[in-house]
Amino acid sequence: VQLQASGGGLVQPGGSLRLSCAASRSLFSINVIGWYRQAPGKQRELVALMTSGGSITYADSAKGRFAVSRDNAKNTVYLQINNLKLEDTAVYYCTARIISASGIENYWGQGTLVTVSS
Repeated sequence: VQLQASGGGLVQPGGSLRLSCAASRSLFSINVIGWYRQAPGKQRELVALMTSGGSITYADSAKGRFAVSRDNAKNTVYLQINNLKLEDTAVYYCTARIISASGIENYWGQGTLVTVSS
């Protein structure tokens, strides 16, 4: 599966952004889809994941200001980020996991850069 992330940019603290992740196949065929981020000089960390059934798990750091949603017709998952903080500056990656009889396959998009700065 191919993942195309978009929507990043330069935002002032307190602002909002909506990131998009367009998948090349039906979201119902993807067991888990979601977002990670990697801040400068830091390891990649989980933001939020959504199952094909719609269950969502958020990292503790993402609870309250982040929201994942999806548009099944567009095969697209969104990450809404509100009240952006300086520490939200990172490359945000879309990821997908497909579980089949042959095993587990993980896929990554190219990332979209979010810069929070005044």
